[in-house]
Amino acid sequence: MSPTLLFCFVIAYFALLLGVAWLTSRNTDNESFFIGNRKSNWMLVAFGMVGTSLSGVTFISVPGAVGAGAFTYFQIVIGQLLGYFVIAFVLLPIYYRLNLTSIYHYLDTRMGRHAYKTGAGFFVLSRTLGATARLYLVVKILQDAILDGLHVPFWVTALVILVMILLYTYEGGVKTIVWTDTLQTACMLAGLVICVSYVLEGLHLSIGESLAQLNERGLSTIFSTDINSSKFFVKQILAGVFIAIAMTGLDQEMMQKNISVKTLVDSQKNIITLSIIMLGVVLLFLYLGGLLTLYAPTVGVLETGDKIFPAVVLRHLPAMVQVIFVIALISALFPSADGAITALTSSFCIDILGINRRSDLNEAQRKNVRHRVHIGFAALFLLLVMGFKWADNPSMIGLILKLAGYTYGPLLGLFAFGILTRRVVRDRLVPFIAIAAPIICFFIDKYQRVLFGNYEVGLELLIINGALTFAGLWMVSSESRVGKASRAHAIADGGHATRGLS
Repeated sequence: MSPTLLFCFVIAYFALLLGVAWLTSRNTDNESFFIGNRKSNWMLVAFGMVGTSLSGVTFISVPGAVGAGAFTYFQIVIGQLLGYFVIAFVLLPIYYRLNLTSIYHYLDTRMGRHAYKTGAGFFVLSRTLGATARLYLVVKILQDAILDGLHVPFWVTALVILVMILLYTYEGGVKTIVWTDTLQTACMLAGLVICVSYVLEGLHLSIGESLAQLNERGLSTIFSTDINSSKFFVKQILAGVFIAIAMTGLDQEMMQKNISVKTLVDSQKNIITLSIIMLGVVLLFLYLGGLLTLYAPTVGVLETGDKIFPAVVLRHLPAMVQVIFVIALISALFPSADGAITALTSSFCIDILGINRRSDLNEAQRKNVRHRVHIGFAALFLLLVMGFKWADNPSMIGLILKLAGYTYGPLLGLFAFGILTRRVVRDRLVPFIAIAAPIICFFIDKYQRVLFGNYEVGLELLIINGALTFAGLWMVSSESRVGKASRAHAIADGGHATRGLS
C-alpha cells in the first residue's frame, strides 16, 4: 500500500481521537485533568490500562524477542501477576485512605518534604525516559513505513505526533484519556488478533500444528533453569513482582487512572482484572513472535528483533492488514505517550511546583501553569526522542527495563521503608541516599563479572537498588517512641506515621 494512503488512514484515526477528546473534555477543570473528578468507570480504566501497560514496545519488541529468548519473557508476566495483588491490597488502600491526588504525597506525610520531592523527582525522571524510549520506537517504525516515502524528516514526524497527543490531552487530561485509551486498546488488540490470523494462514498451519513446530524448535520454552543466567526463572519471576509494584503501583501515570475510580473496591477490581487480561494478551504476543520466527525465512525476511514484525507485515501481508497494523501500532503508542505527558504534568504541577498548596493562585492561574508545563514536557519528549534516534538501541524493551532498574529502585526503597517500618528518617539526607543507590547499582552492573563470576545480574538490579535505598534510609533513621502495638498498627494501615515522632 502506498505511503500516502496509509497516511490518510492515520489522519482519519486521529480525527476520531479528537472527536472523543472533544466530547469528554467539555467543562473540565484541574480536578478533571488530574484525577477525572474520581468518577471514572473501573471497567473502562482496566481495559484502557492494558494499552498503557503494553505500549508500542510490547507490540514490537516482545514478538521480536522470541527468536532469541523463546517465551521466557512470560516469566516476568507471572511475577507481575503477583505484584498486582500487592498493589491492589497494600498500596491502593493507602492511596484511597489519604485521598491522594499525587501518590508521592504519601512520602510527605510519612517522612518529610525532601522524601516527597525525591520520590516525585524520580518519577519524573523514570517516566520521561521510559515514555520517550517507547515513543521513539513507534515513531521510527512509522517513519520507515510511511513518512520516508513522503520525504518527511524524522524530527517532523515526532513533532507532529506530539502535537496530536497535546491536542487531545490539553484540556481533558485523565477524564479524556480513560476513554481514548479504551478505544486505542481495542484497536491494538484487534490488530494483534488479525495479524496472528494472517501469519498463521501464511504458514498453512492450524494452531495445534504451529504450537508443535514452536515446541520442536524450542521457541515455546517459558522457564529457564540455568541458575547463572539472567533469565533464570526465579530471578525473572521475582523481578516481575517488583517491576509491577514499581512501574505500576509506584507510578503516578498508572495510579492516576486507578485513583480516578470512585471507590477503593472498584479500583481493586480494576487492578485484578488488568492482571488477568495481561496474562492472556502477552501470551498472544509471544505466540505471534513464534509465528513470525517461523514465517520470516519462508518469505525471505532476514530482519530479527524489533524489526521482524513490521518487516513481515509491511512487505508480505495484504494491504488491509498493513492498515490494521499501522492503526494498531499507533493505538499502542498513544496510551503510553498521552498518559505519560498527562501524569508528568500532574506530578510536576502538584509535587514540584505545589500549585494546589499556593493560595496566591486562583483556578485560572493554576490552569495556565498546567498548560505551560504540559507544553514544556511535549518539547522535552521531542528532544529525548531525537536523542534515542541518535543512540538507536536494537532492543528497546531491554533498554526500558534496564532504565527502570536504575530509576524506579529508589521509589521502591522509599515506599517500602515508609510502609514496613515506623522509624523516623533524617529527611534532608533522603535525596543523597536515593541518588547514591543507583550509582552503586551502575558499578555492580558494570563489574558484575569481577564480583559474581558466571552469575549474571539481570532485572533483579531493580530489587538491589530498592534494597540499597532501604538500607540507606535505615542507617539515617532512628527508632520511634511508639510501642510494638503501634508499630503493628502502622504496618497494617500503611505506615502513616507523622514527622513529629522521634
